Amino acid sequence: MKAAIVTIGDEILIGQIVDTNSAWMAQNLTLAGFEVEEMQSIGDNAQQIKDTISDVFQRVDVVLMTGGLGPTKDDITKKTLCEYFDTTLVFDDAVLDNIRNVISNFTSLNELTRNQAYVPRNCTVIQNKVGTAPITWFDHKDKVLVSMPGVPHEMRYVMENEILPRLKNKYDIEAYLKRVFIVKGYTESALAMYIADFEDNLPQGFGLAYLPSLGLMKLRLFVRGEHRLPEMEAEVEKLQALLGDAIIAEEDISPEKILGVRLFEKGLTLGTAESCTGGNIAHMITSVPGSSKYFKGSVVSYANEEKVNVLHVSQENIDKYTAVSEIVATQMAKGIQQLLNVDCAIATTGIAGPDGGTEENPVGTVWICTVYKNKSITKRYQFGKYRESNIMRASNNGMLQLLEMIDNNTY
Repeated sequence: MKAAIVTIGDEILIGQIVDTNSAWMAQNLTLAGFEVEEMQSIGDNAQQIKDTISDVFQRVDVVLMTGGLGPTKDDITKKTLCEYFDTTLVFDDAVLDNIRNVISNFTSLNELTRNQAYVPRNCTVIQNKVGTAPITWFDHKDKVLVSMPGVPHEMRYVMENEILPRLKNKYDIEAYLKRVFIVKGYTESALAMYIADFEDNLPQGFGLAYLPSLGLMKLRLFVRGEHRLPEMEAEVEKLQALLGDAIIAEEDISPEKILGVRLFEKGLTLGTAESCTGGNIAHMITSVPGSSKYFKGSVVSYANEEKVNVLHVSQENIDKYTAVSEIVATQMAKGIQQLLNVDCAIATTGIAGPDGGTEENPVGTVWICTVYKNKSITKRYQFGKYRESNIMRASNNGMLQLLEMIDNNTY
């Protein structure tokens, strides 16, 4: 069963916002057993919307559209769908009641918001429990078009709770089985070479996808059909035996979540002292719900005087070895451990770029120290030339370095 994803909005085409909806929808449609044939982003143009629908309906069974359903004049999707399906807008009291429930704690009902209760006459209306724009479902010559809001959290809610269950009920399709492995210590090419024999001998219908991340690799093993679960488990066991401790998680989970689970399970506390990462590690860790149970705080010691005054790094060491050095990273980590009275610490100091590098410490040089109780490990990393990726690589590697200490009980 084939599907197409169409996102509508001039703001996407001019780069004002990033289309995260398509990637999320494609992933979840694939897991449900659909083949995502294509994804398109188009502007708020009535003729383009109609032409796109006609075009993609020639190749797919389901069209999922997001965007253009707001209350302002540039939101034309609903009226354009009426033109395409040769119908008119009618006022729906049930939609109005839902709108009132949604906005009751935030604002009063104005005329523009009230007008969102107008819906196409010949569609199935699905109430939006987290927003004011209703979802419209059109059955068209054995095919389906669903129009949803472009606001990501609204789209995700309605996809999970309404659209995917209805599509599964309408179409008899086999879901995908998948297993995701988070792997450390390999580049994409090195990992592919190491497990080449495993990949070459996968049973027919199985696939293996390599998903590189900054400092990590994700492997996704997949096959269509729940009846192939015994084969899936057999291949998983082979991969586990092959990669061993290089597998740090067997689900699609971020480094900050993996580390958070370990800290919580072992009753450990954490603090960070960050220079070149500028608080990014603390941000990532605190993005995880429940992180207050193990994360105590951070010092962003971007300036050398803060390293000295707050973390008690030796000014003599900074003068002698520079701030980007093993001894400074170590003193930063031990300083935050003492300051916050925590079990574990991560400290980073380096040259994120794009300038500031020297012959001794070129751009991308980062020292990372991790402390686990009374043991510390300090490593020098050499990343690339690009600031954003250097910050993310340092952040991920800092968490992975501490994770390895905890898993190896290194203290």
